[in-house]
Amino acid sequence: MTIHLRADRALFRFSGPEAHRLLNDVVTGEIPSTGDGDGEVAAAWALLSAQGKILAEGLAGHADDALWLDVHQSVADDFFKRMKMYRLRAQVVIDDLRDTHRVGFAQDEEPQGIRHMDRLGPVDMGWRVIAPIEATADWVQNDTSYQQQRIALGIVHQGNDFPANDAFAHDIGMDILEGIDFAKGCYVGQEVVSRMKHRGTARRRPVIVSGVEGPAGSAVVAGGKEAGTIGQVVDGMAVAIVRLDRITDPGTVTVDGKPVEIALPVWADYRLGDAVSADE
Repeated sequence: MTIHLRADRALFRFSGPEAHRLLNDVVTGEIPSTGDGDGEVAAAWALLSAQGKILAEGLAGHADDALWLDVHQSVADDFFKRMKMYRLRAQVVIDDLRDTHRVGFAQDEEPQGIRHMDRLGPVDMGWRVIAPIEATADWVQNDTSYQQQRIALGIVHQGNDFPANDAFAHDIGMDILEGIDFAKGCYVGQEVVSRMKHRGTARRRPVIVSGVEGPAGSAVVAGGKEAGTIGQVVDGMAVAIVRLDRITDPGTVTVDGKPVEIALPVWADYRLGDAVSADE
């Protein structure tokens, strides 16, 4: 069994009789509520600002009578602070596990210990693995294979591809990848998410960019106009969040002044050149 360390992930454990209610009332996803959770599909989720921008995002899985959430290290302090504020007097214990536990990735077979299937809608990413630091000595100490896989599938990650408070949930495809529960009640930023859904259009969407020579953050240019920016670059590939309506001729797109190839993720239900309503 090969497990790759995802060193940029920070882990938090939510426990107590009101842990599920707290999370379900605050974040976008359908948070798992019962069962020991080991081996079950983790729920994708995002914590939004009141304006609908993503402040943190990750996976949530149930195990050992608790909910285990991971976020990018760059937003961990802010996420912890906000969740303690939202907790108020609820019977919830929030443990910051950054000094004691690590998050890993396994692909070929089901690992042991605390693990959850990393499945985003139709996209199977393998397994999220959680273990105490002392149990991770045999893990591969880089996550290159994970980043290669998720970029090839067009999966966008905060911290790797965009900063906090910069993108809407629809911008990274959370509405398609089952990171939003449209059936549950209100949560922070819910009005913005619902409005974008009912309009039937989204301003920006992820695309896969190949043949990249520029660094992360470089502009994607189409028809002389900036359409978006690329995220983390691995082996000349990156995921970019772009304005679809500005890419009417994919053959003329450039990054850092050099031509690149643009492709839609296999899970996309949108097209390049899709129009955006004037009031978005």
